Amino acid sequence: MNRIGRHLSCTLLGKLEMLNPGGSVKDRIGLTMIEQAEQDGLLRPGGTIIEPTSGNTGVGLAMAASLKGYRCIFTMPDKMSQEKVALLRAYGAEVVITPTAVAPESPESYYSVADRLTEEIPGAFQPNQYHNQTNPESHYATTGPEIWEQTEGRITHFVVSVGTGGTVTGAGRYLKEQNPDIVVVGADPEGSIFTSDEVAPYLVEGIGKDSWPDTLDRDVIDRWITVSDRDSFVTARRITKEEGLLAGGSCGTAVWAALEVGKKLGSDDVMVVILPDSGKNYLSKLYNESWMLEHGFLDRPGTLARIGEVLIEKQKAEPHIPDVVAVPANEKVGRAIDTLQEYGISQVPVAKSDQPQDISDIIGSIRERSLLDRVFRDRDAIERDVAEVMDAPLPTVQSSAGVEDMFADLSRGAEAIVVVDGHTPKGVLTRADLLEFLAHQNRP
Repeated sequence: MNRIGRHLSCTLLGKLEMLNPGGSVKDRIGLTMIEQAEQDGLLRPGGTIIEPTSGNTGVGLAMAASLKGYRCIFTMPDKMSQEKVALLRAYGAEVVITPTAVAPESPESYYSVADRLTEEIPGAFQPNQYHNQTNPESHYATTGPEIWEQTEGRITHFVVSVGTGGTVTGAGRYLKEQNPDIVVVGADPEGSIFTSDEVAPYLVEGIGKDSWPDTLDRDVIDRWITVSDRDSFVTARRITKEEGLLAGGSCGTAVWAALEVGKKLGSDDVMVVILPDSGKNYLSKLYNESWMLEHGFLDRPGTLARIGEVLIEKQKAEPHIPDVVAVPANEKVGRAIDTLQEYGISQVPVAKSDQPQDISDIIGSIRERSLLDRVFRDRDAIERDVAEVMDAPLPTVQSSAGVEDMFADLSRGAEAIVVVDGHTPKGVLTRADLLEFLAHQNRP
């Protein structure tokens, strides 16, 4: 991975588990867990496979079950992508969605629902990837030897995003048997029990846990790195754009951790990072701009800009309009209406003079909408002083503030704001001005 790792001295290699038939690293354990259960007499012809899953293990199990003729029921937390749900159903599996934000011991958790269904349905078997030792054994037998062979024994660091712990335990154990000096790194989402004092919800799928699985051997892991949702998703998108590999969120978690580790490695080091699955299952989430913006993982267009920049752009586009248009408080309403029409504006500050020098000079505002209502009901209002019919002053915002502050005022009902530099009025901006600025910022 020479592009995303271009600033590293070490060699960064990605193992592409998305190239497995079902699209993820979990293909390795699906068939082996079923066949082991058959050998042990736990799963018989006509039986039902029930498993709590984030989706990928379900696909591995469903593929094997479709070949062997088993019924499948999978329980999934509601944070999982719709692509995963649709994929499991495409294989003929039944999917039961459960709440994410509940404790593992809750009757509503996807673990508890799977346990209940296993007890209630005759001939049901739960592989239980979190406790089934066939899980890490599969990686000990396949993933570890493959990495050792493919790197010709040169691997020095192994980075894995940890969920059940099967990959890091099995492959890590094998690699350390070949060379005890190999450093095994576990990448963990913020909020997961592996690295967080307090368990909290997170959005990256398929990794982390709210309880310790039996399939994880903590002694195999030499170092843990905690990764935020934002870093996971942004890094996954970087992998796709820079390496041409459509990567899932857990890939982003692992690669972000690998990049952190790689900062201190030398040219003789060879780091292998597991890329667990494809981004095809996350097109509606981390590859959806609206979803990323909604969760604060991408900056909205223009959010890094300052209000002063918006004002400058407006003044460039409308050089015929004075920087600050104001009407004196003793101006007649009819003349004030002429001012609105002259400059094609719908609101204007009311000040002690038509050229306010200090924010304290602004005492109110007039707005086209309220003026129309007033004049329609009372035609004599045309001859009154503006001070008699004016509305409250427009909100003021410093020119050095971010456009988010302007958006906040406009969202609360203001039709325009007065931009000030310290105490000096510099101009008036409307919703249309902000919209035009954002549209311009978003153009290539």
